[in-house]
Amino acid sequence: MTALIALAVVALVVGIGVITSVRILKQYERGVQFRLGKVKDGARGPGVIVIVPFVDHVHRVSLRIVTMPIQSQGIITRDNVSVDVSAVAYFRVKDAVKSVIAIENVGEAINQIAQTTLRAVVGRHTLDETLSETDKINQNIREILDVQTEDWGVEVTVVEVKDIQLPESMKRAMARQAEAEREKRAKIIAAEGEAQAAGELARASDVMMEHPLALQLRNLQSLVELGVDKNTTVVFPAPLMSTIQELTSFLGRENAASAAHQLTPSHTNGEVSQDAATAV
Repeated sequence: MTALIALAVVALVVGIGVITSVRILKQYERGVQFRLGKVKDGARGPGVIVIVPFVDHVHRVSLRIVTMPIQSQGIITRDNVSVDVSAVAYFRVKDAVKSVIAIENVGEAINQIAQTTLRAVVGRHTLDETLSETDKINQNIREILDVQTEDWGVEVTVVEVKDIQLPESMKRAMARQAEAEREKRAKIIAAEGEAQAAGELARASDVMMEHPLALQLRNLQSLVELGVDKNTTVVFPAPLMSTIQELTSFLGRENAASAAHQLTPSHTNGEVSQDAATAV
C-alpha cells in the first residue's frame, strides 16, 4: 500500500513537472527564455519548447502588426495656425529579444514618441503644406520613428495622418477663398468663350462678305427657327446697313422734292407781275 502511494506521488510530481516544463508557442509568437535571469539561446518557437521548471521563464512576444492610434495633438503650424492633428501608426516586432530587453513597454514607448514626432513634423510645415502634402509628412514621421525604434527591435511599417481639425474662422476663410477661386475660373472660362465666339463670328462675316447668298440662307434659317413655335409674327429679313442706306436716300429725295415744291409758287408769281408791268 505504501509503495502504491509512493508511486502515485512520484507520478503526480512527474506529471506536474512535465506540465510546467512544456510551452506551446503559436505561429505568430516567439519566446524569450530566461534561465536564472539570463537570456538563453535567443528567441524560440513557434511550436513546442521544453524548459526547466522553476529555473527557466519564458516571455511571449507577438510578431503580428499592431495598430496604434495617435491621439489628437494641438499643433501650431509654421504660419502660426492652430490645428488639431490625429494619426495612426502600424508597427511590428522584428527582434523579440531586443523588444523585451531594450525597453519595458514597447507599445507605450512608441505611442509617446509618435505624439512628439507628429507635433515636430507638422510644426515645420505651413497649413497649406499640411493639407496638401500628407504623403510627405507621413513618410517623414515614419522615417523618424524607424530611427528611434530600431534599437528596440521594432519596425514602424506605416504612419498615416488621420484627421486635421481646423478652427471655424479658418474654415470660413478657406470657404471664401475657394468660392473666389471658382468665380475667377468661371470668369476666365467665360472670357475665353467670348474670345472664341468673336473669332468664329469674324470668320463667319468674312465668308458672308465673299458669298452674299450665305446671308440670305442664314436669314431663311432664322425664319425656319422662328416658325417652329407657331408664331404669328411675320418677319421680312433685310440687310441692316443697306436698309439704312436706302432709307436715308429715300428721305433725302423726299426732302429735296418738298423743298422744290415750296420754291415753285414764288417763281410763278414773279413771272406774272413782270408780264403785267410790260403790258402797262
